[in-house]
Amino acid sequence: MGYDLDKKLVIAISSRALFDLEEENKIFEEKGLDEYYKYQIQNEDLLPKKGTGFRLVKNLLNINADFPEDKQVEVIIMSRNNSATSLRITKAIEKYKLDIQRSAWSGGNEISKYLKPFKVDLFLSANEKDVQDAINEGIAAARILPYEDNEDDFTNQVKIAFDGDAVLFSEESEVVYKTQGLNAFLEYEKTNANNPMKQGPFAQLLRLISSIQSKYPEEKTPIRTALITARNSPAHERVIRTLSQWGVRLDEAFFLGGVDKYEVVKAFGADIFFDDQDVHLETTSKQTPSAKVLYKEESILNRI
Repeated sequence: MGYDLDKKLVIAISSRALFDLEEENKIFEEKGLDEYYKYQIQNEDLLPKKGTGFRLVKNLLNINADFPEDKQVEVIIMSRNNSATSLRITKAIEKYKLDIQRSAWSGGNEISKYLKPFKVDLFLSANEKDVQDAINEGIAAARILPYEDNEDDFTNQVKIAFDGDAVLFSEESEVVYKTQGLNAFLEYEKTNANNPMKQGPFAQLLRLISSIQSKYPEEKTPIRTALITARNSPAHERVIRTLSQWGVRLDEAFFLGGVDKYEVVKAFGADIFFDDQDVHLETTSKQTPSAKVLYKEESILNRI
């Protein structure tokens, strides 16, 4: 019987999201694919710096030490590099002692068609098109933003922070706010306080995280989650009732009512923060690894 990825939390990450390859990407953009491939091959033994997603991946993989015979987390490299240029990346994985055994190298072709065969639950990439394609396929995906990780903040507890509307929850309330304003939004939420919100693109990921958490006493959970949202009272009531109806656990929740998010995200100590709005990510990404959740192409939010 083959290796069963269905029972794992499967994270697919591009090489440029795991490592800092922005200079290499600049070569590709300015000089073309051949020069990029040439550089990668000639610098096969040059260790790349850690990228935005490195800390998250390292801390997630630490969870597997608790279940050495039944890994909870599987990390897969999925890259547009070809097999020849992959050697630099695989050597870096070995040098950084990351337990990543599976990879896919598409040689420039789109990545999204391989996500479902690999049972991917979360896809992280610096390539916006690849992220958009994944979101359109119904897979939780986010575009990693540049972040310089100057500290080796590796722990035995992963901390993941989420925005609410259009991330954990559907975009219905976000659409009301964007098209009709704050007062209409508050009235809509008050009217629907007892009606659970529909699932957003990251709802299933939260469920999977909750299933891992359930295997531990609450005080020893290897993953800690937080909701950090611009909602405030009374719009918070629907959120609480929705999460209760879903039967999932959020360890911390912050209803900021328009207060800047970046200080709360930093204080939480997030290994990654997922949000859909640039206004928040522009500040959080300077202090915390952050990633943008895109809307499906047909979403009305792309046209507002």
